[in-house]
Amino acid sequence: MKEEKVFKDPVHKYIYVQDATIWDLINTREFQRLRRIRQLGTSFLTFHGAEHSRFSHSLGVYEITRKIISQFERNHYDDWPKEERLLCLCAALLHDLGHGPFSHSIEKAFGTRHEDWSCRIVLGDTEVNRVLSAVSPDFPKKVAGVICKSYDKEIVVSLVSSQLDADRMDYLLRDAYFTGVNYGTFDLERILRVIRPYKGHIVVKESGMHAVEDYLMSRYQMYWQVYFHPVTRSAEIGLHKVFARAKHLYEEGYTFGFMVEPILHLIQQNISLSDYLLLDESVMQTMLTFWSQEKDGILRDLCRRFLDRKLYKYSTFEPSDQALIQRMEQVMAEAGFDPMYYMEIDFPSKQSYDVYRPGEPDENFPILLLDHKERLTEISHLSEIVQSISGIQMGKHRVYYPEELLERLSVEKYPELWALLGERD
Repeated sequence: MKEEKVFKDPVHKYIYVQDATIWDLINTREFQRLRRIRQLGTSFLTFHGAEHSRFSHSLGVYEITRKIISQFERNHYDDWPKEERLLCLCAALLHDLGHGPFSHSIEKAFGTRHEDWSCRIVLGDTEVNRVLSAVSPDFPKKVAGVICKSYDKEIVVSLVSSQLDADRMDYLLRDAYFTGVNYGTFDLERILRVIRPYKGHIVVKESGMHAVEDYLMSRYQMYWQVYFHPVTRSAEIGLHKVFARAKHLYEEGYTFGFMVEPILHLIQQNISLSDYLLLDESVMQTMLTFWSQEKDGILRDLCRRFLDRKLYKYSTFEPSDQALIQRMEQVMAEAGFDPMYYMEIDFPSKQSYDVYRPGEPDENFPILLLDHKERLTEISHLSEIVQSISGIQMGKHRVYYPEELLERLSVEKYPELWALLGERD
């Protein structure tokens, strides 16, 4: 590439592209599709500024990875495999390539995993694959291995997927910026200065522990104040109910007034790669708009609620209140609301998010501290702050329901339900 390319970015100020391969990947149709996928799914219905895309986040992850590698190379660390530089940068850029409309919300509705789709795109008949293959015939397989965490060098995978990776560092800062909250801010520059490659691991100099504590506390706060926000959960639940209804209607032989093949194949759960790449949020919003005119009353109503932000209300309850919840299901049915589509029990810690859980088998590589005697210690053994938030099972049990339900409940006839639904937080 004749000259360095630069993107202006609100989080990192500038994003520098110095490799022709990276520039070519950014300009593929598969990567450009990420401009049409929101980073935070349905959170825009809670935080109106959360309109940023997977495209901008992916560039941010690339930039943080580039900065880390540049720091390794400037300091001439012997433990850093210099030949892996381009592999790390490509995997960082492409790690979210497989995200679908509304991100994690759509994954929960159809049981898909964006990592699997990212690897399918990298390995499939795509522009991305052709750009990567130009590096070497086996290069796409290596990139897919890093994204899906099967690559045999932990030090490479850790930069993209670990407890302290470029992905998490970018999305915390970016999501905080666009939602307008301060919880996600931390000293990125300090962390970049204290990260080291050491004997096949990415480690942190012990003197940088406080900067990492700050990062983990930011992550903790963002999950409970933004990612687990009950209104966002209500929007996700509403979207899930839409697709649950559409799938049920399809299985019953219902004739839709409007349907596009990629959505149909998604409902059938046999969608091809080419069809999947046609899915973005503009397609999904169009689908919801047309379905809001469907003759099926439930599908029509669910779509209108989502599009018009008439989201379900929520109330907290204790796990011991199961009999009351069952009573609520019965009353909802009597009031004309099918509980399958108009009621949901939710407990956030059951979702696919975590704060920090050292030692669990499904957890990413832990954060290791390197002391002046070159001893490695997992951070929760030294930090009381990390100990206090590790593996925490915080959260409230909530029941979600249409606000109109209250209009159909008599206080005199259902005093116990009124007491439950009055417990809003």
